Amino acid sequence: MIEGKIVRISGPVVTAKGLDEAGLYDVVEVGSQKLAGEIIRMDSRGATIQVYEENTGMKIGEPVVSLGRPLSALLGPGLLGSIYDGIQRPLDELKNMSGSFLKPGIKGDPLDLKKKWHFTPKIKAGDELKAGQIVGTVPETQVVELRVMVPPMSKGGHAVRVAPEGDYTITDDIVELDSGETVRLAQEWPLRKPRPNLRRLPPTEPLVTGLRVIDVMFPISKGGAAAVPGGFGTGKTMTQHAIAEWCDAQVIVYVGCGERGNEMTDVLTEFPKLIDPRTGRSLMERTVLIANTSNMPVAAREVSIYTGITLAEYYRDMGYAVAVMADSTSRWAEALRELSGRLEEMPAEEGFPAYLPTRLAEFYERGGRVDTLGGGEGSVSIIGAVSPPGGDFSEPVTQHTKRFIRCFWALDRELANARHYPAVSWIDSYSEYADDLGAWWDKVDPDWKKVRTEALELLKREQRLQEIVRLIGPDALPDEQRLILITSDMIKTGFLQQSSFDMVDRYCSPQKEVLLLRCIMEFHNRAVASIKAGAPLPRISGLPVREKIMRLKSAVPNDKPEEVRACEREVDAAFDELDRQYRKEGGR
Repeated sequence: MIEGKIVRISGPVVTAKGLDEAGLYDVVEVGSQKLAGEIIRMDSRGATIQVYEENTGMKIGEPVVSLGRPLSALLGPGLLGSIYDGIQRPLDELKNMSGSFLKPGIKGDPLDLKKKWHFTPKIKAGDELKAGQIVGTVPETQVVELRVMVPPMSKGGHAVRVAPEGDYTITDDIVELDSGETVRLAQEWPLRKPRPNLRRLPPTEPLVTGLRVIDVMFPISKGGAAAVPGGFGTGKTMTQHAIAEWCDAQVIVYVGCGERGNEMTDVLTEFPKLIDPRTGRSLMERTVLIANTSNMPVAAREVSIYTGITLAEYYRDMGYAVAVMADSTSRWAEALRELSGRLEEMPAEEGFPAYLPTRLAEFYERGGRVDTLGGGEGSVSIIGAVSPPGGDFSEPVTQHTKRFIRCFWALDRELANARHYPAVSWIDSYSEYADDLGAWWDKVDPDWKKVRTEALELLKREQRLQEIVRLIGPDALPDEQRLILITSDMIKTGFLQQSSFDMVDRYCSPQKEVLLLRCIMEFHNRAVASIKAGAPLPRISGLPVREKIMRLKSAVPNDKPEEVRACEREVDAAFDELDRQYRKEGGR
């Protein structure tokens, strides 16, 4: 260990002399209370350190000790179901040690060092092992099986000894290699360094969320990156909660980065109560929560994003599909801005540091679908909330984020105020994954691309017509244009809007999603043909089948898609009857 002395204090940024032999990004213990910190810059003036705990009362001359290692996460059994702060301190354990308010310098082990886990080997002595290879399994929860891996940077070799099936702690040697290396149930990994993989794979499989506006209109792939921008109260957190509960990812990592304390409290209290719809057990059995509220030290907010993505990569390397919810990256960027100001760096747009785009890119690029070192396939999907001040999407964080993501779910204030959930704007949102996922959706329903394109085009035409309607009213429009208004309302209310309180409508299967939209578009196409043949719009809009279509989303269970197909046949029958009546009446 290398020891120095504090010579300057500027909030969470501290300068120390005497650490010339320490390395950049080394972990340090700062002050007499041994607060956790990290060296972020070294120059002739000394080592600049960001402190991850409250350092009120710290004085010049107090000692600083470098531990000679980078800031790392401890990865192993026991992560799932845990609640950590930004530097992976277990909040439940710290509460038992210090009460509701964390005392400076308090520390706790991220994983239980004494608890024994049941290990089942998958290899035997003499087998040749390589980095990332799975050597055995541990039932971490009843939902997720932890796969014990050879550390990614291992040189590999032949197994000299393999522990028999039994119960072991995370510090016990499970496998010994002829190179002298050992494998344990837990391993460490530097937070700021991406874990390696064999190769990146194309985004050909969607992350199914059960939200129709996302899955059909603006889909995200497994391993994809999406941003959820929106002003205060538009539903960013609720949208992420719904995705976390219903998406088909096997592991969820939720990072509350700089959010208000009451919102984070709701997450911490509600998540353990949520029932996983796939297993019927608690959602926490496949979830890791990282809580870093806005009143916690700003430096810990900056590093919490890296803690979350490192945990996600660990489960990705086991072959799991992982979804990371980052709420919100704007608060993280604000932490960068504050630290940059303390470091006296030259500011860029709106005071943010010039390296903001680089940091955003480094974060989002750690997502992806990959072939793992162990020979499996895993993915990390990143869904980052963005909180632009005043809902202004032209501010720097939103604009730079759009450069590094391919899916943009813009939340609309008017939709949120109208209680339209989810409040995803169909005009401002987009997804560049749609073409990549076409082959997957063709297997679900070959008409997916056709009805999606028709519906989006119809909604765009409706927006242009609304400007005319506001001036002269809808009655001045011809029937074909008034039909566009009627069908768009059917799409908005009967398809895009969902009720999280409805037991049927809160989740929609991919097959039902396409059938619902196809039924609406079938009604529209038949109506257009009838109008061209001379049928009046009031008779078309008054057809009973129209109201039935609007109720399909909550009336038809996901496992009975044939009922939606039956309604589609009713649409054809209703228009056939209308056309017969119209011809019989001689066009009256």
